[in-house]
Amino acid sequence: MDYEKLVVEMRRLALEAGDKIMEIYGQDDFEVKSKSDDSPVTAADEAADAIISDGLRAAFPDVLLVTEEQAATHTAKGDTFLIVDPLDGTKEFVHRRGDFTVNIALVEGGVPTRGVVYAPAKSRMFFTQADGQSVEETGAFAKGQVGETKAISVSNPDNTALMVVASKSHRDQATDDYIGKYGVRDMTSAGSSLKFCLVATGEADLYPRLGRTMEWDTAAGHAVLNGAGGAVVRFDDLTPLAYGKEDFANPFFIAHAPGVELKAG
Repeated sequence: MDYEKLVVEMRRLALEAGDKIMEIYGQDDFEVKSKSDDSPVTAADEAADAIISDGLRAAFPDVLLVTEEQAATHTAKGDTFLIVDPLDGTKEFVHRRGDFTVNIALVEGGVPTRGVVYAPAKSRMFFTQADGQSVEETGAFAKGQVGETKAISVSNPDNTALMVVASKSHRDQATDDYIGKYGVRDMTSAGSSLKFCLVATGEADLYPRLGRTMEWDTAAGHAVLNGAGGAVVRFDDLTPLAYGKEDFANPFFIAHAPGVELKAG
């Protein structure tokens, strides 16, 4: 894989998709449909998906592509593939909360190795460079030119005073009970893949997810966290969360800075 080309293309396509998403976000009214699992889908999901999937297929025709909005790709088999959620956090989008992201990732050998997470309404952009190091880009987000970037890395946490990030839309008692096992200084909430990115930048130490997610929800954020020195493990046995699973469904998981002393569920 040409990582230099991959990073350029993923970043550009995320920005183009973000422009289209924000165009629809700015409209007074947009249609919200329901998919077969009752999750919402909008014209923004579909338009962003077309931009990204067409771009990736043109640039990397020989690489398997899995994307949330194309059910035909969900039977793909392989341990190396590109995986896309063109609008992660559709509920955040529909409720105009801003915490939605464009997620594009490369999985190799079951591990997310490169990824981009772009939050267009928050003007935050995180991605892995060709060498695998994760950065946050600041500035104007020009399509053809990477702006100023800063390397990001996870915190060196104080296990008596952890900063925990949890879901805005999916908090439940089981999550709160698990968080209660830790010494917590404060908690914050965020939508979509921004939770992984907050751990990656050291703004949070721990993100437990005791709920349903799919690989396209997590791969890009997981790649960014990996590239910042973090880790994502299964909740049940604390082994690394792997990708390319049957039906692309994830078990419960914990994203964390390595210094966090993980508790059993």
